[in-house]
Amino acid sequence: MRRRLLSVAALLAALVAVPSGPANAAEVLVSQGKPATASSTEIAGAYLAPEAVDGNNGTRWASAFTGTQWFQVDLGAATAVSRVAINWEAAYARAFTIQLSTDGSAWTNAWSTTTGAGGQQSITLSGTARYVRINLTQRALEAYGYSFWEFQVYSGSSDPGTSGLLSYAKPALASTWQNDVNCNPCSPDKAFDNDPASRWATSSTNGWADPGWISVDLGATAQIRQVVLQWDPAYARGYQIQVSADNVNWTPIYSTTTGDGLKDVINATGTGRYVRMYGTARSGPYGYSLWEFSIYGTGGNPTTPPAKPADPIFPATRLVFSDEFNGAAGSKPDGAKWTMDPGVPQNGEVQYYTPNSENASMNGAGQLVIEARRQDYQGRQYTSHRMNTSNKFHVQYGRIEARVKVPKGNGLWPAFWLMGDDFLSGRPWPYNGEIDIMEVLGRNTSEAYSTLHAPAYNGAGGYGQKYATVDLSQDFHVWAAEWDSKGIRFFLDGRLVFDAAKETVENTRGPWIYDHKFYLILNLAVGGDFPGPIDATTPFPSRMLVDYVRVYQ
Repeated sequence: MRRRLLSVAALLAALVAVPSGPANAAEVLVSQGKPATASSTEIAGAYLAPEAVDGNNGTRWASAFTGTQWFQVDLGAATAVSRVAINWEAAYARAFTIQLSTDGSAWTNAWSTTTGAGGQQSITLSGTARYVRINLTQRALEAYGYSFWEFQVYSGSSDPGTSGLLSYAKPALASTWQNDVNCNPCSPDKAFDNDPASRWATSSTNGWADPGWISVDLGATAQIRQVVLQWDPAYARGYQIQVSADNVNWTPIYSTTTGDGLKDVINATGTGRYVRMYGTARSGPYGYSLWEFSIYGTGGNPTTPPAKPADPIFPATRLVFSDEFNGAAGSKPDGAKWTMDPGVPQNGEVQYYTPNSENASMNGAGQLVIEARRQDYQGRQYTSHRMNTSNKFHVQYGRIEARVKVPKGNGLWPAFWLMGDDFLSGRPWPYNGEIDIMEVLGRNTSEAYSTLHAPAYNGAGGYGQKYATVDLSQDFHVWAAEWDSKGIRFFLDGRLVFDAAKETVENTRGPWIYDHKFYLILNLAVGGDFPGPIDATTPFPSRMLVDYVRVYQ
């Protein structure tokens, strides 16, 4: 993952120390400059182990080109270890274990993975150690060994929540801000609204130049412990985080010339009422833009953001919504649970969605039938149905599942999905968020798709997974999503088919915009950009059967 975990030790000497008790001890980098050793180096006299603990992201350790290697650092004394941050070079490890030891001889496994993704990785640990070692057992690039720019060990609290969010809804200023058809409005307050689907951007009129900045007034003097930046593609390669007591005189507490965008987590410590991101080098021809600029610490005059619901404990068992579709044959869907959604769709589809019972009704055997027909209606030659729970039932977090039998045929497109409820109040797609639990294309019913859509990744660029399976048109199958504040996991017949982890999305694709309420949708589309056209072999009528829809928390 491409998470930026940035050391600031060299910049702290001129700053006032932050008082804190043991329970709220700020996280401290404890490995920098400490003795480091490794099983090998790629070249004699080069890419040495100490180069991975020197605080310089331009130097690195690299191993010999074999599959089993290790690297370790001596912290000098027994230390309460809270986190390891690794900034991988391209030759990263798919499988590795983090180990702790007090004597350099007896080792305890503290964390392991077989699905490492490289990039900039943050690993939360709990234990006491003088020595911290990474055992590397599977290479991502079989032709090479292992290499990382920095291997950082931290002590203290790595959770900014122990300090508190100081910047939410605080007054903000910027060098310029954009307000036009492309960004309306991208004012500086949008970076501090705790809404990852809104952003600040410098003005296209006169702001696409260096420097560019955005600042926030925390309301009173604060002790800064961490800054988190969620960049838009218009990010800064060079920037400083600065603090000020008077909004006039600024002191840098972090600077870089190698910013890489997406999510930067900066463990910067300083004191001030005002905090500023001061951009000095743009990453491209545009200006600067941030989805969120979050500041954590103590002091200030914080405003508490709205509380989020507690995460469900899976397997979730409390049924909060269900429709078993047990109505009499020919009866329409329950209007107390579902809103009929007629009209002409988008995406190049050719059908008209009707509210008529011939397109959506019970079959008398405990199933809903959504039927696509060759039928002239409202200027279209095909009809089908779409229904949702908008204004009836909205949900944030839980297990959402449906048992469905899909139709086969070129151009058919059955789906079970969720739409962010702020769409109903005017927020345009994809800023409201979309969660596609199931999409199947009738031309190949042995594949299915689960996908997320957001401002930074949508349409053909959505974040998702195509997965092969049995012919889904031959029987009913259960699609489900287990959703909490840490991510969404998608299942087909109890098998995990896609794991969308919030942290991975933020560090590889862009903002995670799914921490709010959504409503449920069922539909069967005909034709369109994704499934392709119908043809002479496409059967009509075609039926999508839904045995049940259930939501658990």
